[in-house]
Amino acid sequence: MSEIIVRTTTLDDAPIISQFNQLMAMETENKTLPAEVIDSGVKRLMSKPEYGFYLIAEIDKQTVGTCMVTTEWSDWRDGLFWWVQSVYVKSDFRKRGVYRAMYNQIKALAADQPDVYGFRLYVEKENIIAQKTYESLGMIATDYLLYEST
Repeated sequence: MSEIIVRTTTLDDAPIISQFNQLMAMETENKTLPAEVIDSGVKRLMSKPEYGFYLIAEIDKQTVGTCMVTTEWSDWRDGLFWWVQSVYVKSDFRKRGVYRAMYNQIKALAADQPDVYGFRLYVEKENIIAQKTYESLGMIATDYLLYEST
C-alpha cells in the first residue's frame, strides 16, 4: 500500500469533509444530515481555529479519511482534552492504518501544545470494531456516560 499522508485542512477541503460526515452519519446512525447545515458547520469550524480543526488522510492524493478535533478545558487538570470526532475512513481503506495515522498525527500536533493533557472520543456502543481500534492505540473506556440536550 502507498504511504498515508495526514495533513491539516484548508477551506478547499470543506466539500469532502461534509461528504464524509454525511456518509458517517448514514452508516453509523442511519441519519441524513442536511447538506446546508453540515456544509455551514464544517466551514464555521474551519474559520474559527479556537473551536478545533480537521485532518485529512490521503493515499496517492485521494482522500481516504477525515476527522475533527475539538477542545475541552479541564479545570481538574489545568489543561485541554482534545476530542477526536467525526472520524470517517472510506470502507475500502479500513483496517489499513488510516485512522492510526490520523491519531498519530493528532498526538504529534499535541506534543507541541503544552496545554494539551489528553485525548477523548465517543463511540457507538455497538461499534465493537472501532472500540478495538481505539484500544489498540492505548485508549481505555471510561466510567462516564454521555448525556445531551438540544
